[in-house]
Amino acid sequence: MGHHEQDRDERGPQPPRPRAVWAVVDSDIGPLLLAATDTGLVNVVFHATPDVRDKALARLASRLGAEPAEDPASPLLAEPIRQLRAYLAGELRDFELPLDWSLISGFNRQVLRELATGVPFGTVVGYGDLARRVGQPGAAQAVGVAMGSNPLPIVVACHRVVERDGGIGGFGGGLETKRHLLALEGVLPAPLF
Repeated sequence: MGHHEQDRDERGPQPPRPRAVWAVVDSDIGPLLLAATDTGLVNVVFHATPDVRDKALARLASRLGAEPAEDPASPLLAEPIRQLRAYLAGELRDFELPLDWSLISGFNRQVLRELATGVPFGTVVGYGDLARRVGQPGAAQAVGVAMGSNPLPIVVACHRVVERDGGIGGFGGGLETKRHLLALEGVLPAPLF
C-alpha cells in the first residue's frame, strides 16, 4: 500500500522463518522422511511410519520455528531425493548437496562435519579415531552420542563409524540398516560372531 514504514508491527522486525518442506520416500531400507529448507537438506529420518513421521515433523517445527509443509515435488527436495535413490541403487558414491546444519550445534556438529568431509565412501572409522580427528582424543563416547543425534543420516554417513574390535557399533536406523549401508559400500566390519 505504499507505506513501507508501517509494515513492521510493534514487536520489531521478525526474522524470516525458514520454509521447510518434506516428503516420505520409499526405499529398500524402508520409508525415509526427507526435509529441506532454503539452506539445504535439514533432516533424514529412518523408518518413517506415520507415527515416526509425526514425531519427527513436530520436532522439526519446534526447532525451525515453522511448520514444515509436505511437498514431494518441491525443487528443494528434488536433488536430495534423486541422489539418495542413486546412492541406495549403488550408482552414487558422494552426495553433493547443500546441507542445513541448524538442527545440531557445538561438538556434535564439529564431529559430523569432520565425518562428512573426512570419511569417504567405502571407508570406516572408529569412534575413538574420529574423536582424535576433532582434537578430543578421550571423547569416543561423546562421538557415539553425536552419531546418535545426526539429523542427516546416510548423507552424513554415521554408518561409517564402527567399533575398533570389529563390532558394528550402534545406529539410529537399526543394525540391519547399518549393515545394509556398509554392504552397499563394500565394507563390512570383520565378522560379528
